[in-house]
This record gives sequence, C-alpha cells and structure tokens, in this order.
Amino acid sequence: MAHDLPGWVAELTDPRRARTLDELADRLVPLAEHSIDVSRRLQALLNELNDPFKKEALHDRVDRLKDRSSEALDEVTAEITASGRERIERIRAGWPERLADGERKRLDGEIVAMVERHRHEAAGRVAEATSAGLGEATQLLLTRVEELAKVVTDLIHDVLPLAREGLTLASRISALSARSRQSGRGPVPDELRDEGAEVAREFDEAVARLELEWAALGARSATVRAALRGAEEAAFSQVTNAMTQCVEDLAPAHVQALNQVETRAQSLLDELT
Repeated sequence: MAHDLPGWVAELTDPRRARTLDELADRLVPLAEHSIDVSRRLQALLNELNDPFKKEALHDRVDRLKDRSSEALDEVTAEITASGRERIERIRAGWPERLADGERKRLDGEIVAMVERHRHEAAGRVAEATSAGLGEATQLLLTRVEELAKVVTDLIHDVLPLAREGLTLASRISALSARSRQSGRGPVPDELRDEGAEVAREFDEAVARLELEWAALGARSATVRAALRGAEEAAFSQVTNAMTQCVEDLAPAHVQALNQVETRAQSLLDELT
C-alpha cells in the first residue's frame, strides 16, 4: 500500500525546486546530514560485524567453552561421587546395631577407601575424555571462526568505500550550501542551480544505494552472529558428547565396582560377626 507524502514536502525540501539562494542553502543542509547519518550507520554496522573477530572476543569465546566444559565435568563428577555416597549409606544402613565402634570404623574406613579409589579412577577417565573432546572442539571452533572471519573481512573491505563515499558526498553538499549562502539572497544563478540539481541526483542515488547496503549488511550481520553462536554451541556439544560417551562406557564398570564394594563390606561384616 503506497504512502505518498503530501506534494508540499518536495516543494519545501527538494533543492531543485529552490527559488532563492537561501532556499537552496537551507535545502542542501538536510541532504548532507542524511548522507553523514547513513554513512555513520553503515560504518557502525561494519564495526559491529568485525567486533566478534577481534583477538579479545576470540579469547572470550574459547574461555566460555572451557568454563562450560569445566562446569559440565563438575556435574558429572558430582554424580559419580553422589552414587558412591548413596551406596555407602545403603551399606551402613544394613549394619547391625550391636557392632562396636571400632568395628564400625574398620568397616567404614575400608569401604570408603574402596569407593574413593573407584571415584578417583572414574572421574579421571571422564576428565581425560573431556580434555580430549575440548581440544578437538576448540580446534574446530577456531577453524570455523577463521573461515568466517575471512569472509567478513572481504565484505568489510568491499562495503567500507561506500560509507566513505557518503561522507565525501556530504562534504560536497555542505560546501555547495555554504557557497549558496555566501552568494547573497537573490534568485539562484543557473550555475548553482545546475550544481544543486546534480548533487541532489547524486544524493538520491547514493543514499538509496547506502540504505540498501545498510539493510543487507544488517541481515548479514545477524547471520554471522547466529553462525558464531551455532559454532560455539556445536563445539560445546562435541565436548559433552565425548563426556557422555565416556560415562556410558563407564556405567557397567561403575555399577560393578560399587557391587564389589558392597560384597566386600558384607564379607568383612561376616568376619566380624
């Protein structure tokens, strides 16, 4: 649905319709301001697009991956510890009340030591798997970021001259506005009228091109941010997959080790009672 502006808008803003030098000077000023505005917006978007690829941002991304991996490892280690603690409590619950304190301490010391040795071994294997997965995931993440950075760098080099073009045009328009104001208050001379028409035409073409580039760059910037998030999440998933696979491989041995602890505890209890 078209939304055309009232006819008087162009009458009061288009330099080509100026009748006096003051009108020409006044109508050129907003054109220069608009050129500067769209150029600065374009430059700001280019800076925003480049920010995630700076060294500090790259280090932060890798550090986040390491921190998240460490937190996940802590959770798995806590689960291993909790399962061992639950088995110890179950074993203790089956001890007869007539056991002497010394006997309880002996039983407790041996089963706790067995569970702790198994916990240390299992946690160590998970930590090794996590470290290996983290190394591979970090390398893949860095490779993907590097590939994306190359494309973004090429894009910035292509678009940056357009932003400078807008500033150059704004400078020309401002200079013409100043000349018009310095020329007096009479009708617009043919020479200035022609120059005003020419810069107005160039303004229309340049700003349309810059606005379109700004919109396209905004969409590309959003895609790049999503890609970086995706690469980071994929790297973390790679680490957790390695961790999960290790835990699944350990699960039967873990249950068997806790069963052995319980069997040993029962054997010691039989000896004592």
